[in-house]
Amino acid sequence: MIAITKLQKWRSISMIPLNNLIGRCDVVCIRRLLHNGPDTLEELLDRHLAKEQKPTLDDEEAELLNRRRLTSTRREALSLYRDILRASRFFTWTDSRGFLWRDILRENARKEFEAARFETDPEIVTRLILGGQDAVESALEKLAEKHRQEIEKERRGGGDRR
Repeated sequence: MIAITKLQKWRSISMIPLNNLIGRCDVVCIRRLLHNGPDTLEELLDRHLAKEQKPTLDDEEAELLNRRRLTSTRREALSLYRDILRASRFFTWTDSRGFLWRDILRENARKEFEAARFETDPEIVTRLILGGQDAVESALEKLAEKHRQEIEKERRGGGDRR
């Protein structure tokens, strides 16, 4: 109903030539009708009263952020676990008991991950992931260095035999 009266006022104003309106004091009133001002007292109060500040995160929002953070760390943890499994393929020799190092590394990685499975402190989880990544990287670097030394040894030894 309010919208209809506004529309009717607008139509009546639009039919009056602008020359007549400029000199009159009704112009101020007409211009106020044209903008999207508040229609009710509640709208007026909503626009001009100081609004409450947004409360800090409520429980649901905090839980959602925590889930996103955990999802990210879960992805990183799974990526680290896959990296460990891939890296363990290169450890094909046996230990003193006759077990393959590959199987020992996989078993130990599984135990470590199971032990930290229910850790919720993001700082500790991040520290564990970074420590695991460093360990995998250093193990692969040492393995590559050992292989380079073996290849170099074969080249020197193979060159002397000829």
